[in-house]
Amino acid sequence: MALKDDLKAAIVKSGFTMTQVVEQLNAKYGRDISIQNFSAKLRRESLKYTEVEEILDIIGYSIVWEKNK
Repeated sequence: MALKDDLKAAIVKSGFTMTQVVEQLNAKYGRDISIQNFSAKLRRESLKYTEVEEILDIIGYSIVWEKNK
């Protein structure tokens, strides 16, 4: 699955809408991101690693790095 599909699925599974995520990103991190800009970055998969971490933090997820066995 692509990043955009994984991220969208996690957002929906967490009970959030894209608009709610954008609103919380703007409030928590002092940004002024529009839903259109957020959707475009997600569609192009041009989100920065830190942006993905911030989104995951808002919806209650985190990235775990695990060594292969």
